[in-house]
Formats: sequence, C-alpha cells, structure tokens
Amino acid sequence: MKKFQVQPGFVVQAFRFALDPNAAQEQALRSHCGAARAAYNWAVGWVEAAWWQRRAEASYGIFETGLTPWRPWSLPALRRAFNAVKHTDPRFAAWWQENSKEAYSTGLANAAAAFDNYAKSKQGKRRGRVVGMPRFKSKRKARLACRFTTGTIRVETDGRHVTLPRLGTIRVHEPTGKLLGRVQAGSARILSATVRHERGRWFVSFQAEVKRDLVRVARPDVAVGIDLGIKTLAVMADSTGEIREVPNPHHLDAALKELCRASRTVSRRRGPDRRTGQKPSRRWEKANVTRNKVQHRVANLREDALHKLTSAVAAEYGTVVVEDLNVAGMLRNRRLARRIAEAGFGEIRRQLAYKGKRNGCRLVAADRWFPSSKTCSGCGAVKAKLPLHIRTYHCDACGLVTDRDANAAHNLAALAAAAVTGTGVAGDPDARKASKPRGADRKTRTTPSGRRAERGRAGGATLPHQQQTETRDRPQIEALTL
Repeated sequence: MKKFQVQPGFVVQAFRFALDPNAAQEQALRSHCGAARAAYNWAVGWVEAAWWQRRAEASYGIFETGLTPWRPWSLPALRRAFNAVKHTDPRFAAWWQENSKEAYSTGLANAAAAFDNYAKSKQGKRRGRVVGMPRFKSKRKARLACRFTTGTIRVETDGRHVTLPRLGTIRVHEPTGKLLGRVQAGSARILSATVRHERGRWFVSFQAEVKRDLVRVARPDVAVGIDLGIKTLAVMADSTGEIREVPNPHHLDAALKELCRASRTVSRRRGPDRRTGQKPSRRWEKANVTRNKVQHRVANLREDALHKLTSAVAAEYGTVVVEDLNVAGMLRNRRLARRIAEAGFGEIRRQLAYKGKRNGCRLVAADRWFPSSKTCSGCGAVKAKLPLHIRTYHCDACGLVTDRDANAAHNLAALAAAAVTGTGVAGDPDARKASKPRGADRKTRTTPSGRRAERGRAGGATLPHQQQTETRDRPQIEALTL
C-alpha cells in the first residue's frame, strides 16, 4: 500500500463515522470487500503452490538446483503477478473490472503482511505467539473491509456525505464536522479511507495527517497508580495520597437476561446447517438480528465507558503507572474469564498508551512479577502469601490496615519515582538493564510475624527458608478482585 511521509508537527489520526448506504451502495461495498478477500486468497494460493511443489519434488530426490524457484510475496511482486493473470483467470476475468483497483490492492497487501509475519515468526524476529502459515479466508467468516489510498477521497462540505472511489457519494449517519472543520482550516489532510462492516453497520475510517498542539495535563507533577480489578474496575491512588474508585458498570451482566432470552429464541428457529446445506428461515434471521443488537449495544456501552475513563486519566496526571498483566493467561481461568474479558484490561492500557502522547502523559508499566498487592505501602514489607479472599491488607511489620486494592495502587504510584531515576521499572526505555525495584523478581521476601518477629528484633537467628521463599503464585492473580 502507499506510504505517506508525515510532516513535522503533525500526527496521524483516524476519524471514524457510521454510514447509511442505500441498497445499491451496500451491494457495491460488499463487492469491494469480497474482491479484497478473493485477491488475498489468490495470493496465498499462488505463493504456497510453489512451496508444495518444491516439497513434492524434494520427495522425488531432485536436487536443490532443480527445484521449482520460490515465488516472492512482496506487495510489488504480488501486484505484477495478479495483473498478469486477472484478464485470463476464470476466477476474475468476468467481474474484476466492477471494483476499484484499491480493493485488490487491499487483499494483496494483507497477504504480503501475513507472509512477512509468518517468516519473522519462523526466524524468531517477531514478538508474541508463533504465527502459522497464512490460511484462506472463508466467505462466511471473513471480516468485510477494504482500504482506499488513491482516487477521490473527501468529506463533502455539507457535513453529511463522504465520497469514495467507485462507490460515489454515501450519506453519513453522523455529522463529519470534527474532520471537515480541520480540512477546511488546512490543519488536516486525508491520507486514506477504510470501509468496514462491524456490529451490523458500515463504518468509514479516514486516516488523516492532523496538526495537533500538545495540551498539557492538568496536574503534570502528580503520578497515579491504577490497580485494575473485577468488582471495582480501577482503584487509583496518586502521589498526593488521594484515592479514587471507578466501579465496574457490568454492562454484560445487566443485559445477560435479555441476551439469554434472545439466544433461546434463536435456538428454537430453523437455523443454517453447513453439513446438510440447510438455509436459515426468515424467522431465524430476524431472531438472530435481535440477538446481535443486544450484543452490539453491550459492546458500544463498554467501549464508551473505557474511553471516558482513559481520557480523564490521560488529561489529568503527568505519570500513569499500570500493571503488566498477563490477560491471556488470566482468561484461562474458567470461573473468571467472562468477567475479565468484560472489564477490558488490555484495552485500558492500549488507550492510555496513545492518549498519553497527546497530553504529554507518561505511561509506565510495572514489572509483571512486582508484588503490588503483597507489599506494604507504609513500610515496604512483603508478604509471602496473600490469598484472593483476603480483601484487607494487614501488615505484620508496621501494623498498617488498609484496603487491598488501595494498597496495591499506592505501591504502583510509588514506582513512578523509581521510573524517573531508572531503577528497573518495565516500560521505561532507560531502565531495561538497571537494578530491579523492590520485589520485582519472582521471589517474594517474607516478613517474620509473631514470636519470629520478636525473636528477630531481639537478635535471634532465623533460618534461610524463613528469610526468603519463592512464591509460586501466578503473576496475573495480583490484579484480580473478586
């Protein structure tokens, strides 16, 4: 796809609007997205055909020099190969001219990126989970999306229509004033547009180069630690000692009864069956639309609540400290998976990361093994064990009694000073190889209690296993709140 050079002082920002296409325009949108999927599948099959051919020839004992040459998967190479066969290939010859060339470029670009990810993962150059070979996209399951980088891409002056290549002028469900005003003022330039079908609606996202002035936060000298949980979505403790609690709205729980009723109605209708080729009935389609509306409303409410929370935090505090949670591992707990997914821990951190850049807010991620809940915010003593059912923290050393989540938030806020001095907080680029903060490794120091504490203060000897023990608690348990 086309690459753009961002000018100094400008940032790339997306503006998303819902569309209200008519029947003909919706059919054209689906055709473009289907063309992107077809081009993607063709590219995957074209590249992998050479792989399988080489494997078959190698099994016959053919030497390396006599094998079929590798087919390149770069975007220019895929474009040249596709343009050479689109006139004669029966899969495209009859209808490829009906769509914009950008639809096919979208599929080819996605295929090139998929092969690059697979190659980098195979070579160990890509972070995250291992990526397998690209697979064909199903017509039934593939997400409908198409990107336009050239041609007529603009927001109309009436603020209620947008124009896209080959699709024409489409009405927008909501006013486009937030982008139109910037374009007319000369502070924004549209780079590309992406149409996508999500949650039963069509959306268009304009990628624009926007001139944005840095708006400083309200309290730049104040750091806040955020402890995420289930019962209480976020407990925030700042460096001034103030504590705020953000309750979890539980949008899914509120709509669960309605969702169960709608799902039961769907199950009683004649639905599709791929094994027998059975088509869904009209009543099943209507019931399925009703059920999807409930799920879409829950998703929209959750998204709105998370955006309001992260926007308020990024606009107020100069430094935000969050935990590096293993959300994928936490979701393996079948008892809490639904509530953890509903809270959106990973989405909160993602939004804080990009919103903090707008206001000069600095985001620091505490080490995954940092015992935020087990550490006393008053004296720094660390407990060896702290079960989840204990919601009040009692320090055996100094006698501090406080809420478990508030104690963890205070410990996270204290890490902001350590991140400034470079003492090894994860997320600080200058502290990668520095010494670790207190308790940031996998071992938790125990605090003697009772007679052991009195004997320790009196000069009595303690055994090695009493001084330091290894905790076997999983790291993701630290942020859970039952």
